[in-house]
Amino acid sequence: MDWIEPEHANLPLTRQCELAGVPRATVYRRLEAMVRQQQEDQEDNALRTLIDEEYTNRPFYGSRRMVVFLKGRGHRVNRKRVQRLMREMDLAGMAPGPATSKPHPQHKVYPYLLRGVAITRPNQVWSTDLTYIRLARGFAYLVAIIDWYSRRVLAWRISNSMDASFCVDCLEDALRHHGKPEVFNSDQGAQFTSDAFTGVLKREGVAISMDGRGRALDNIFVERLWRNVKYEDVYLKGYANMAELTVGLAQYFAFYNAERPHQALDYETPDHVYRAGAGGGALIVDKFGDVDRERETDGSTGQRRAAAGVEMDTA
Repeated sequence: MDWIEPEHANLPLTRQCELAGVPRATVYRRLEAMVRQQQEDQEDNALRTLIDEEYTNRPFYGSRRMVVFLKGRGHRVNRKRVQRLMREMDLAGMAPGPATSKPHPQHKVYPYLLRGVAITRPNQVWSTDLTYIRLARGFAYLVAIIDWYSRRVLAWRISNSMDASFCVDCLEDALRHHGKPEVFNSDQGAQFTSDAFTGVLKREGVAISMDGRGRALDNIFVERLWRNVKYEDVYLKGYANMAELTVGLAQYFAFYNAERPHQALDYETPDHVYRAGAGGGALIVDKFGDVDRERETDGSTGQRRAAAGVEMDTA
């Protein structure tokens, strides 16, 4: 039935059905189902856009608050639908709750090594994360690797799926062009706990650090990068497809590294600070001590902490 064309200029649908020996009612039902599916897909894309923007502003919103927000914007949605969309976008509220970060059950999770550690030089600490990028037709995932000292974006990749391969490719690119860090930090996502990803770090002799569950500060520099990317580029330009996104992000990250002054760097650029080895730095203050360490050890979910705990401005 896929070859029946409802708007065929020379052959009416009725005649096509007669020639194919297919009941018209069956064709009409399938056409109606296709139209409904297209409408649902359009509605889902509109909801994803709103969820993405609100989550970027308020990352502590879970599915319940997001339902309230969407209803306030005139959308009739239930929590189940919002949960599905947030799951597809790899978003989870930063409030206390069960398993906000879900590593693969068979992957090793490494301890967090950077609490209270002063970052005093380039390539001392790199970190990575994934984020959802909306497109006019569909969506993509962006992974980036950033140097903590200089805030420089060392490598990035986009993909339309969340498999580990494009994350590994991004890591290999950063190592190939920038040497290697002493410590590499990530969250506990399955892409970063996979043997393919951690195997590259072990091969290079890099110490592996992973965020404590429920601690937003542990990877705050990449989180701030995502906000900048979205508000300074993605939301303004509204990319239609992967090709446009690739070109646009290449231009933005070139600007971000070489031209955009950062308050935390005394208004120097990441490129300048990375090359000079002066003017950068960071420190994640250990305000919570043994309580959080116990939470990480027993696997319980701790409270996400406010960004005010970072010693230096991350802008």
